[in-house]
Amino acid sequence: MSRFCLPRDIYHGKGCLEELKNLKGKKACLVVGGGSMKRQGFLDRAVNYLKEGGMEVKLIEGVEPDPSVETVMKGAEVMREFEPDWIVAMGGGSPIDAAKAMWVFYEYPEVSFEDIITPFSFPELRQKAKFAAIPSTSGTATEVTAFSVITNYQTGVKYPLADFNITPDVAIVDPDLVSGLPVKQVAYTGMDALTHAIEAYVSTLNGPFTDPLALQAIEMVLDYLPASYNCDMVAREQMHYAQCLAGMAFSNALLGIVHSMAHKTGAAFSTGHIPHGCANAIYLPYVIQYNAKDPVAAKRYAEIARRMGLPGTSEKALINSLIEKIDDFNVRLNIPKTLKDFGINEDEFKEKVDKIAELAVGDACTGSNPRAIDPANMAKLLTCTYYGTEVDF
Repeated sequence: MSRFCLPRDIYHGKGCLEELKNLKGKKACLVVGGGSMKRQGFLDRAVNYLKEGGMEVKLIEGVEPDPSVETVMKGAEVMREFEPDWIVAMGGGSPIDAAKAMWVFYEYPEVSFEDIITPFSFPELRQKAKFAAIPSTSGTATEVTAFSVITNYQTGVKYPLADFNITPDVAIVDPDLVSGLPVKQVAYTGMDALTHAIEAYVSTLNGPFTDPLALQAIEMVLDYLPASYNCDMVAREQMHYAQCLAGMAFSNALLGIVHSMAHKTGAAFSTGHIPHGCANAIYLPYVIQYNAKDPVAAKRYAEIARRMGLPGTSEKALINSLIEKIDDFNVRLNIPKTLKDFGINEDEFKEKVDKIAELAVGDACTGSNPRAIDPANMAKLLTCTYYGTEVDF
């Protein structure tokens, strides 16, 4: 038996932020990130809409990129004092992911972070609050997913938490919120969305409910991402919907080793953080080469290429066309081709690659990758992404 789970309500279209005033409740905790929502006036609007709906509002501000376990625990403490019946999270993936985790510890103070690391092991939520998510980037799709990524900075490891309990009740997908996105973020989040859709389509858990969503998302990203990057607002609106469709697909079909690698390399090097979408964009072509050695995965990559109208008469030619298309997008979006080009120090890479490979194989996303991988092959694959060499194993 398989399960397909989405938010009960997804509001979309310009200005749909106003839907906040129709949430029924007495108190709302509004969780936000670093300040872009405040600067652009969306935070005030959200607070006012909630108040119009008769709610008392408490802000939890300043959630950092790649939120930490500490931030989550502090936020949960604020919630326990305030006792909201709605948790509203607004911003990029980070504040929404953090708020999802806060929700667990608000409702279950006795639960520890270690208790929920195992996928699909959460206690039953909605005992105290419901959850609404409002994305301000077009990539993570955390507004419609059963996932939250939290970082333990003591160990430098990102934990993808997974449970249908943390799929939001309401998603508000308002394109007005992405009109001011910096182009670098448009590029990274857009490639994150493309990776979500491609990985969902070839995942071992793909199915008849996720396939159409994944294919539609891929088509929309290929159609609209370059124009969105060039500040075309019609394209930017369509990208906001495309990433949401990709999220619906991968929340139910799960992901693969592009994400395993991105999760475990993001915070691993002293030269600085590799933004998640950027890491995905670098790794995706190499992983397609690796996975395409599996006949079932090869067939599905070729199907993607065929459905997108990419050239090629043989399966191999179609897969090469798909890889070339992704390489071309990375060039157009100013994304480096290798970890070396990104600026990762060679000696540090060599020193850490075996440990990173081991962690990546153990990542929650590896289980649904279409081709099995062990730490030795993962280290080889990571080495290909460092030097830009072909994946021939």
